[in-house]
This record gives sequence, structure tokens and C-alpha cells, in this order.
Amino acid sequence: MAGQSDPHISLFSAAEIEFVAEDELVEIVPNISMEPLNFTCGDFGPFRPQMPTEVPMWLAVALKKRGKCVICPPQWMSVDKLTQVLEAERDTEYAFEPLPFHYVELSRLLFDHAHEDIPDLYMVRTLIEDIRDVRFHKLESSLKLINERVNAVKLKNVSAMEMNIVRPFLVRTLQSFYKLDSPQMIHNPVTTAYRQAQAADRGPRLELRRRHMIDLLRR
Repeated sequence: MAGQSDPHISLFSAAEIEFVAEDELVEIVPNISMEPLNFTCGDFGPFRPQMPTEVPMWLAVALKKRGKCVICPPQWMSVDKLTQVLEAERDTEYAFEPLPFHYVELSRLLFDHAHEDIPDLYMVRTLIEDIRDVRFHKLESSLKLINERVNAVKLKNVSAMEMNIVRPFLVRTLQSFYKLDSPQMIHNPVTTAYRQAQAADRGPRLELRRRHMIDLLRR
């Protein structure tokens, strides 16, 4: 799998995490009339002008590129909400504020493909970057608490991208501690095989679903 540098540690690339995030639902406002679109992941539509509806992010981006909709930014991307989150993050040393699991990837997709649909774009982008910086610093501080007496680490409200960054260090550190006491705990072949099977199943879906979508849009 791409981005995997150690056979015992599942490290996803940023592109792979973004691909998973594209299945998250977002609200769009179509400017066309179109019958429902049927995919293996579900049915979406019908689409009527000025009638909001929810679709996966990948479909919203595809329609946006063809000028067939406006993407509505989620409520958590408002300046007021992001300001509250940033203040709360700064007020706590180790706790993390609840945000969408894929907030980093979703905001990046919206900045790249629907920036004109985001009110106060510059402020929103700045706030999200500040939130990311504060949370990454808190993650680093949390990891410094790990020692040989730690058997597990619980991080609540950590996002997919944040966890992906700290996972290699965290797993290797815990493995090193386990190795001193119990070498047989280092490798679990059942868990490793299951995660590799999951990653292998994810691959073909991207091309198949988008090719199907494009064919439907051309009808």
C-alpha cells in the first residue's frame, strides 16, 4: 500500500486519507434538473434548481467542476464556530475539541474546488490553520507523557490526518516498551492481515465509481 514504510504499521498517505474523506456528505444547491443518480454507495437526488440536497463530497466536487451546483460550507466552517473552537483549544492543555473526523481533508477540498462558495474565505482558512497548529502542538505534548508504564494511549476527538501523523511514532514507541517485557506482543498477524485486506479492497473503487458518475452525467 502506498505510504506504508513498515509492514507492521499502517501509514496512509495524505491522498489516501483524502480519498476516504470524499465519502462524507455535504449539502449542495443544484442549478439543474436531473433524475436521481444510482451508485453502489447509494442513490442521490433527484436534483432540482435551488433545492438543497446532500451528496458525497466526490460527487459535489464533480458537479461543481461542471458548473452544475453550489457547495454549501458545513456549519462548523463558519467564522464564529471556528473562533470558538480555537479559543477552547488554547484554553486546554491536552483535551481536543470535537471536530469532524476529516475536517482537515474536507476543508482542503472545499478550499481547492469551492473557494468562491465560502464566506470570509481568508478568515476561515486562517482559523483552520491556527486550529491545526494548536492541536498538533498538543499532540506532541501528549506523546511526551508516554513512558515504559504506559500500556495504551487514548486520544479523544483526534482527526484522521492528525492520527496518521502521530501513529508511526506512537506505535514504534509502544512496541519498544513491549519488547522489553513481552516480545510476543510486537506483532499480531491477524490484525495486520485484516488491515492489509481493507486497504486492498479500497483501491479499485475510486476509478469505478467516478467513471460510472461521469457516464451518468453525460446522459
